[in-house]
Amino acid sequence: MASDPTPQADAAHTAIDSVSALSEDSRRRMFSFIRRARRAVTRDEAAASVGISRKLAAFHLDKLVDAGLLRARYETPDGIRKVGRQPKVYEATDAQITVSIPDRRHELLADLLLDAVLTEGADESAAQAALRTAEQRGRRMGETARDETRPGRLGPERGLTACERLLDQCGYEPVRETPTRLRLRNCPFHPLAAKAPDLVCGMNQAFLSGFLNGLQVNGVQAVLAPEPGECCVRLGPGDTDDDDQTAQDH
Repeated sequence: MASDPTPQADAAHTAIDSVSALSEDSRRRMFSFIRRARRAVTRDEAAASVGISRKLAAFHLDKLVDAGLLRARYETPDGIRKVGRQPKVYEATDAQITVSIPDRRHELLADLLLDAVLTEGADESAAQAALRTAEQRGRRMGETARDETRPGRLGPERGLTACERLLDQCGYEPVRETPTRLRLRNCPFHPLAAKAPDLVCGMNQAFLSGFLNGLQVNGVQAVLAPEPGECCVRLGPGDTDDDDQTAQDH
């Protein structure tokens, strides 16, 4: 249930790198000092804030820049031009770090619900608007993926292969149970899904159905098949009796 999974996957990797960068005590304390300062801070100030040498502070500060947590430039903090090279100063970026294992995408669910509220028609309920919005978002994503990859005709097996990468980026943890059936081991919307299963699971199914339609995958449906601790939706043949039959891709 995402607008574009690739930037979100990249953001998740960046968040992990950022958390790793903050694992060192002096580095974490300097980052906290600079955030609270709300201004550009020199290396000398940062070093003094944690009681380490200027050289060691420079090493840690540049690590924080590489992680996207700080930005650096050369300037005189008090605005007075002096002879010689201007000092390097650091200030916090606007980066927000969120890391969740297993992956959770509550902000994506909120985005779809907000779209539903803003576009709800006079002839539909709030729940109907939410299902419509989820299906439309999924369909657009599928269409975009098809335009980018140009996969040709997609039968069940090739279609599910095409879905796996995107579903993995969305946090679903897809597992291929059979050549024509894909189980989603993680629910990116837990525990909210447990609070309102009819709404959230219905939106999830609508989103994935829209994606399959947009990607033009033949012979595969998003069906509700709840399992404890897993996503409520499974991708596979609409008729479960056909699961063991081998589908032909053309």
